[in-house]
Amino acid sequence: MAERIPREESLRRVHGVGALFSAAYGNVGSSIYYALGVTAAFALGLTPIAFVIAGLIFMFTAASYTEATVMYPEAGGSSSFARHAFNELASFFAAWAQMLNYVITVAISAFFVPHYLSVFWAPLKHGPGDVIGGVVLVILLAALNIKGTQESSRLNLVLAVGDLCTQIVLVGIGVALVLSPEILVNNVHLGTAPTWGNFALGIAVGMIAYTGIETISNMAEEAREAPRTIPRGVGLVVLAVLALYVLIPIVALSAMPVTQDAGGHYTTVLGTKFAGDPVLGIVENLGLSSGLTHALRLYVGVLAAVILVIATNAGLIGVSRLTYSMGQHRQLPEGLRQVHPRFHTPYVAILAFSGVAALTILPGKTDFLATMYSFGAMLSFTIAHVSVIRLRQRRPEQKREWKPPLNFKAFGFEVPLTAVLGGLGTFAAWVIVLALHRETGLVGAAWMLFGVLLYAGYRRHQQLPLRETVKVVTPEPLGVEEVEYKSVLVAFEDEPFSEEAVATAARLAARRRRGIHVHAVVTVPTALPMDAPLEREEQEAKSKIERAKLIGGLRVTGHVERVRPGQAGQEIVEEARQIQAAAIVMSLRYRNGRPLYGKTLQTVLAKRPCRVIVAAHPGEQLRVAA
Repeated sequence: MAERIPREESLRRVHGVGALFSAAYGNVGSSIYYALGVTAAFALGLTPIAFVIAGLIFMFTAASYTEATVMYPEAGGSSSFARHAFNELASFFAAWAQMLNYVITVAISAFFVPHYLSVFWAPLKHGPGDVIGGVVLVILLAALNIKGTQESSRLNLVLAVGDLCTQIVLVGIGVALVLSPEILVNNVHLGTAPTWGNFALGIAVGMIAYTGIETISNMAEEAREAPRTIPRGVGLVVLAVLALYVLIPIVALSAMPVTQDAGGHYTTVLGTKFAGDPVLGIVENLGLSSGLTHALRLYVGVLAAVILVIATNAGLIGVSRLTYSMGQHRQLPEGLRQVHPRFHTPYVAILAFSGVAALTILPGKTDFLATMYSFGAMLSFTIAHVSVIRLRQRRPEQKREWKPPLNFKAFGFEVPLTAVLGGLGTFAAWVIVLALHRETGLVGAAWMLFGVLLYAGYRRHQQLPLRETVKVVTPEPLGVEEVEYKSVLVAFEDEPFSEEAVATAARLAARRRRGIHVHAVVTVPTALPMDAPLEREEQEAKSKIERAKLIGGLRVTGHVERVRPGQAGQEIVEEARQIQAAAIVMSLRYRNGRPLYGKTLQTVLAKRPCRVIVAAHPGEQLRVAA
């Protein structure tokens, strides 16, 4: 009798520590390419201290995100934490602040891409070239995301490591050639250059260099062994950025010191001439030979542009996923999360919010973009800290597989000191932005007020309570069986049903008196959350299982699995290992008489855990891979 193996009804978790680190560092690491110049414009000689203080706040924030994400490994970040800790209204408030983060991420990353590409064409360094270039980039990436984009965690890891190594090399060269403690001391004129108000604003703006920790939270539902991989991924990001974001400003201000002009004003070219491309400013002022400087400028310009393009695209993906999630929780009108009938992406949300991002680029004001980013991020982070404290009080009995150190008893429950200090820091930074940058405060307040009115109006129209969580009812995963057999695995991706593949599996199984398991894969576009309802695709996948049962009889079982683009091959290999399949059967398609070996089939053949049988159309030969 065939041996039965229970199967968990859960989404496949595929991301390990490397993927989580690369995704988060790709967002956090990209920030230095614009945050350094903007922060130096305010903090001047105290820029390294501003980054140290901002880094400590970031460390506390990372601790809060890690604890809550391990507790609730689901997309949403601070919005998800607030839902569990408070109610749906608080969740919406956090989500709307996150939406501002994503919109400004798209805008500020796209706006700085032309600055770094100016190494090839000088007009891109200033207006209107940088504005036009940024808007065009947003439009192109919006179109790409509507069509559907595939993220490669391996490519992200390579680029993140390349970016990290480049920053380490620049720091090493800078320490050897230009580092001067005397210059760093002379850069500072306490209370004058910078003023205490500008120094405080520099800390708040410097926080934008550390935002991006939401990325790991949003990938948590796809992370392997969340209690282990999430803390390690966050820890690696914290170590990398804290070290580099202290050393890079020190090198930069040694190479581009603070000077006083004829009018008595203190400035540094890091925050003026090179405000739009501060890392290129470091390269040009390292004192290298002209040939080496030119080559390094080209390299850094290309790398920075690529990293910022990826950050822009990540912002658009974040917008689309967050909008879809908010729609599922009845926080936004259904029209905003409408899915394109052909590409299966939330095109309305992508168009709407990329349009808002493009509008924020048009004025061409770097300080406005930076402070708006800080406004949304600090508000979102503060809600996350408060939510973690509230969860400690509200659900003390719930298992916490990871907790930060430095906890103390107060008010009858255990309070995390990291959340207290982090919350005070992020809230203070938010207040500073409001107090010292009035334009940002007005626009940010208008954004939040508009969101709350939209939420209240939609909920009232739907006759739903403001604070109660009401999720859109979606069908349960289709075709999931309670048991699986150690048997022949028949794998289908998005290709048409193949009778030949099932018939081949039936012949093989008959000889071994074993079962047949049909593994039907549904590809979820990157722009959608993993649990997005794809009824037509799941119905098609289920129909393949039912048709296989007509051919193979009662011994056929099957289930539907969701994967991201490009992950189907690895998913099939893991499934075969899990059920200890003796063979995998896949269909081979032909075009103009030539076989088509797609990426999925190539991956299965390359990593085959057992015999792989490739079944062709009638009249075409059967191919077998050992």
